[in-house]
This record gives sequence, C-alpha cells and structure tokens, in this order.
Amino acid sequence: MDISLRFEDSVGIITWNDGENRINPDSMARMHEIFDELDTVTGPLALVWTGTGKFFSNGLDLERFAAEPHILGPTTKELDRLFGRIISFPAYTVAAVNGHAFAGGAMLTCTTDYRVMREDRGFWCLNEAELGLPLTETMAAVVLARLPKATALEAMNTARRYSALEAVAAGIIEATASESEVLTRAIEVAAHVATKDRKVIAIHKKMVFGELAEKLKISSER
Repeated sequence: MDISLRFEDSVGIITWNDGENRINPDSMARMHEIFDELDTVTGPLALVWTGTGKFFSNGLDLERFAAEPHILGPTTKELDRLFGRIISFPAYTVAAVNGHAFAGGAMLTCTTDYRVMREDRGFWCLNEAELGLPLTETMAAVVLARLPKATALEAMNTARRYSALEAVAAGIIEATASESEVLTRAIEVAAHVATKDRKVIAIHKKMVFGELAEKLKISSER
C-alpha cells in the first residue's frame, strides 16, 4: 500500500500511489496512520491530498469485497471515521484531483476545503445509481454538506460524469489546472492558508461541520 506523507515547508502532502487507489482495509489503515501523525503536528500547517496517474480514487474496492464480504462493513466504518477526521481537521485541506474521482473517491473530495481538478482528463462521478449501491446516510450527508443541493441530487441520481469544467460550473470544485500544474496549484492554495490561525480554523469548521463530524464519529463506532 503506497500512501505517503511529505512536507513542503508548512504544507503536508498526502500522495496515494496504488493504481486505482481503492478504498479497502489496507488503504483506510494507512490513511488513519497518516492522520495520527498529522495530529501531532503543531504550528503552521495545511494539507494537500492527491493521487497519481489516471486516478485520484476509484472508490470502494468492490472486487475485494465480493471475495471477502465480511470486510465491507468494517471498511465503511473506517471510511466514515476518515470522512470525519478530514472534514473537521484543524487546518486547511486541499484536494489535487489528478484524475478520475469516482464514488467513494468523489466523496473524499467533498471532505476537503478546496478542490483543484485536472482540466484535460478525468471525471468526477457518483456512480452508485449505475452500480445499484445506494449511498449510506452518512455518505449522502457528506455530499450534501459540500455540494449545492441541486447538483448533489443530479450527481447521486444520474451518475453523471463531470469533466473539470463541468464540475466547476456545478459547484463541485473550485478550480482547474493542467496535468503538470494541478498539484502545484493545490500546494500554492494550501501554502497561502497554512499560516492562518489553526485554532480559529478549527472553531469555524466545528461551527459549520460539527454535527456532521459527530454523526460520522457515531456511525464509525456502531
């Protein structure tokens, strides 16, 4: 499982480099290890999350869950916990969406404060209506907390594949960049906010997302 954390000055950069970057017990365990480490960082900090190649994340590891159905429930609990940790993390967070963000991968982008998407290739898509797998209540809550309601309804019920420009117009992401610039742009955005008061950011996030973070925490403990 190749998920790494490095720092450029006050910006922590999480890079998911595991092919389609599927959500499974291994990737969730590694993500929580990284956030355990980040929880110990004091002082200026902002985060960037990115993938490599064609994929930001292609969502749940459905092939593995088909072979090992008993691990699906625990994995979705850990995903809820990860959603909650990111959405309430006491620092500014930026997704550098380098490629396809499907299903759970698209939901992960909704937990960050800002999103930059590669403009020339890749789609953002909630394809559960194609797969016959409805979102859980907590997944829907994450999407509805970040997207305009009309966009969320369209995305959830039509499985539309949004290009970067379409995603900007729909209010899913904030900016686009070329393949070579998407990570650079995300780091620039993060660096600009890294020096802001993290205690204030944490308070503001709690005001906006506190109820959702608590719901995600409770869901992950059940």
